[in-house]
Amino acid sequence: MRGAVLAAVALLTVAMLGAGKSDPLAGRVAGAPVRCIDLQQLNGPEIVDSQTILYRQSGKQIWKTGPVGECPSLRPLDTLIVDVYGGQLCRNDRFRTVSVGMSIPSGYCRFRDFTPYDKVK
Repeated sequence: MRGAVLAAVALLTVAMLGAGKSDPLAGRVAGAPVRCIDLQQLNGPEIVDSQTILYRQSGKQIWKTGPVGECPSLRPLDTLIVDVYGGQLCRNDRFRTVSVGMSIPSGYCRFRDFTPYDKVK
């Protein structure tokens, strides 16, 4: 009986967490993808899921990217460790993740192109 109650509570918690998420790109339109973005005015990164990483630019624009191919270690709440060369972040630049409570980073993954999303006027 106790196991069934715990399972029900866990299922309800997962359902509530999923229902509380909103689409950060809702009300925005995608622009043409670019190879590199300037890091000076960016906030982030925010890992949305295993294929989506967002960078916010001064509240105006959101840049969407993700890994080239599979990156099994990419999960929300993880910390992204990015290898930056110069003041830009570019396609094929490498990154790793560190899971909450861990100290050893994952293997390397690479960024794909960066797509700008602007608010619909």
